[in-house]
Amino acid sequence: MKSKKEFSIYDICMMGVFAAIIAVMAQIIIPLPYGVPITLQTLAIPLAGVVLGSKRGTITTIVYIIVGAVGVPVFSGFGGGLGVVFGLTGGFILSFPFLALAAGLGAEKNNKIWLWGGLVTGVMVNYLCGVVYFSVFTSNDLITSLFACVLPFIPGDILKIIAIGLLGERLRKLFMNIRSEKPG
Repeated sequence: MKSKKEFSIYDICMMGVFAAIIAVMAQIIIPLPYGVPITLQTLAIPLAGVVLGSKRGTITTIVYIIVGAVGVPVFSGFGGGLGVVFGLTGGFILSFPFLALAAGLGAEKNNKIWLWGGLVTGVMVNYLCGVVYFSVFTSNDLITSLFACVLPFIPGDILKIIAIGLLGERLRKLFMNIRSEKPG
């Protein structure tokens, strides 16, 4: 009996491309006073989940975090190392795989309501983990942490969700079509 490969070479290449896209998008930042910047990596991470699917998108995000944890400067502001992973923004970083997973699961249902639900759920998990971690890390109360870690991000995250919802499905179909083509 012939065994089916879990990931094709194409899948692995696309996962690497998305990990690189996440790293590049992490460098597009708007600094904020509390130390948690607005970045575009939170656009790239759920997009990876939507385009690659829940499993590949989640693995891509985990690889991104591991690469950053070992010191490669892939996090915002060209940061890297365990100090960043477990620093001020650690709750957000550690929740990135769940952001990709929720977006990917929503996209895999091939239904717009599920897609939008997955995107919103992923962002909510990211907020929750980020706020709780920030609150503990800084010894701030949850209200102060909400003002620092959620309120400034809501308008941009709404735009990111809309962009991913509109663009992600098209890219997912393209990825799936290319992936299913047999070499000639």
